[in-house]
Amino acid sequence: MTETRYPRYAVIDAGTNSIKFHIGEQTPDGIWHAVVDRAEVTRMGKGFGQDRVITAAAQERAVLAIQGMVEEARRHQVQAIAAVGTAGLRIASNGPDVVSAIAARTGVQVEVISGEEEGRLAYLGARSGLGAFAGSLVAFDTGGGSSQFTFGHDTAVDERFSVEVGAVKYTERFHLDQVTPIETLANALQAIAADLSRLDNRPVPEQLVAMGGVVTNITAVKHRLATYDPTVVQGTVLDRAEIDRQIELYRTQDSAARRSIVGLQAKREEVILAGACIVRTVMQKLGKQSFTVSDRGLRHGLLAERFGT
Repeated sequence: MTETRYPRYAVIDAGTNSIKFHIGEQTPDGIWHAVVDRAEVTRMGKGFGQDRVITAAAQERAVLAIQGMVEEARRHQVQAIAAVGTAGLRIASNGPDVVSAIAARTGVQVEVISGEEEGRLAYLGARSGLGAFAGSLVAFDTGGGSSQFTFGHDTAVDERFSVEVGAVKYTERFHLDQVTPIETLANALQAIAADLSRLDNRPVPEQLVAMGGVVTNITAVKHRLATYDPTVVQGTVLDRAEIDRQIELYRTQDSAARRSIVGLQAKREEVILAGACIVRTVMQKLGKQSFTVSDRGLRHGLLAERFGT
């Protein structure tokens, strides 16, 4: 018996620290099923510097990753590919040159989207995995170069914004890829808190939802997932005690030692401490003791909006 095949579509999310790749297949009932869902850590923002230049080496890593994803998408006979670029490409002085290089090598044009659009699509993707929910909700997506926040209630969006608060910047500024003294950690947390001042003095939301590579890696470490399982990660509730435990775990080891931590994705070891510090600061500023993890994010929102019926 021949298996029924429905049209497939691919999306690529080119971020500052990683590039996410998703192929979805939508059945007639409107439900999307994942065919491929993976991420490749390319560290496009590594060595960004004050001039905000994507280095030649970082550009080549990104081009090769996307080239492989495009080839994989074509093997799956997708109908179309949508690709977006976020904070790294958005703020890099040579971002347009990198986009041109990607197009020349892969035939795919990466659309660099605004921080607000990034947040909107991530919120759309996150909500799609939450089921029915009534009340106030804040969804945030923290990545290598920026963090997006969307404030809403029921199904309505009240406010969304993006801030240049990402794990790469604080890792490089405070050398958080090394064993980190308590004093240095305190300075990093203070800097992150200052840069997240837009969260100050806000009402405590009924629900806080987090997405992105930082939180899914933290969740995989909590569950000790040697092989990533999105069905385990989706809907996990993480509390402050677990975030604090992991901050201490990463603080007391350098990036080489962190590679042995079960659940931590390869190449995340350098930026995971900074990412956990950002998550901890968001929780503190919004007065939440816990949050719900969404494995769904920007790529799912992009897929639904561009190709959904």
